[in-house]
Amino acid sequence: MKASLWAMIVEGWLPRAAAVRPERVALQTPDGAVSYAELLAGANANAAELAVRGAGPGRRVAIALPPGLAFARALHACLLLGAIAVPIDLRLTAAERERLTTGAVVLVDEPLALCADRGGTDRYATASHDLESTAVVIHTSGTTSQPKPIELTYGNFLWGALGSAVALGLDPRERWLCALPLSHVGGLSILLRSTIYATTAVVHERFDTDAVLEALVEQEITLVSLVATTLGRLLDAMPAHPERPPALRCALTGGGPVAPALIARARKMGVPVSLTYGLTECCSQVTTTPVAALDDASTQPPSAGPPLFCTRVRIVDPSADTQATLRAGQEGEILVAGPTVSPGSLAGDGWLHTGDLGVIDEDGRLHVTGRKADTIVSGGENVAPAEVEAVLEAHPDVLEAAVVPRADEQWGEVVTAIVVTRSGTVPDGEALRAHCARGLAAHKVPKQVSFAHGPLPRNRSGKLLRKELLVRTGEQ
Repeated sequence: MKASLWAMIVEGWLPRAAAVRPERVALQTPDGAVSYAELLAGANANAAELAVRGAGPGRRVAIALPPGLAFARALHACLLLGAIAVPIDLRLTAAERERLTTGAVVLVDEPLALCADRGGTDRYATASHDLESTAVVIHTSGTTSQPKPIELTYGNFLWGALGSAVALGLDPRERWLCALPLSHVGGLSILLRSTIYATTAVVHERFDTDAVLEALVEQEITLVSLVATTLGRLLDAMPAHPERPPALRCALTGGGPVAPALIARARKMGVPVSLTYGLTECCSQVTTTPVAALDDASTQPPSAGPPLFCTRVRIVDPSADTQATLRAGQEGEILVAGPTVSPGSLAGDGWLHTGDLGVIDEDGRLHVTGRKADTIVSGGENVAPAEVEAVLEAHPDVLEAAVVPRADEQWGEVVTAIVVTRSGTVPDGEALRAHCARGLAAHKVPKQVSFAHGPLPRNRSGKLLRKELLVRTGEQ
């Protein structure tokens, strides 16, 4: 029993990183950089301040700060105390923020003080983490409903870091660029994984194409996390730039469907893209294309890769009474289990039922085909919007596309496309329908194509806000 108990406790991530690599840059932002020793000193001071304000083990601390050093100090202060950090998306309205901060004993909406008069700045330097305890509460992005709080444990983050390192490799000089929001798991996990690895996180407050491209070229970035839209913007900007990112070994791209045409374009331009599929409930990555496989990627159809080494994935028929695992090549709902899954998100059968649809191929790689909730049923046939969007986005005139259902007396629902075309092109709905007909079954071809003049609505993780699109098209 004692051995099992001790196995649950690990050395504090930040104190360990500061002990083994005190001078290593822990965090770099456009405003400057700090070493691990400096970050630990600042987090210790912040922890003392939070303790005075009522924070402590198991108590929630809401952090409403922009991505940067003050956010990182406050986050690590929570972990040193054993308090539960609750990052808040600053884009939310005051009423929305208030709902998310319910239950927090402290709201950090200004940088915490760094004074050392709260009892010393080394009080928490020997902190440890109980892997079964909740470290962070992340609210889901809310594409189809209100944001849902997900409790992620120290163990979830640790196993996620280990699984990611196995898939992507780990360079001791790693510099992982994050221009994702730290209020979402994709961004926050970069900050925490870098601390677990004792490597460098390069954090931008928001995605700015020029700033990200400059960092990739001039700051020896080895990894960058992107979504399809930001990858596309970088590729658009690269021809005008005289240099290519010299140290970049992987552009990890996920957050939703990534069109095969975009991947092919990246490969042609020499950008090594690793696709990934993940969820908040799984502490970010579930499956990832290993870096070692990128050299062979051009000969294989794009996929989200195999599961992380510590993660199990099943495909089941969601309509069947007994959800037996489907064979390779059969489409069904994606189920996930393993130590990266939030304990509170598991169903009674011990699996996370993701609501996503996918296929596992003969090589064990996952192909995500859409969402159960997004499926369009036209004349009794199921249509995955993501499949149709990928075909539309393969057309050279199409910048981005969204597919939603439209009520129809004859068919029940019909496929409707909303398209943003590239600058300088002339929209032609019939030409796009003909393009789809060459690659899709007749019931999947959009019956109607409309055109939008600006970017399609997405959340900060890059996922389409289909609910908003349905309202725009008058279908809700």
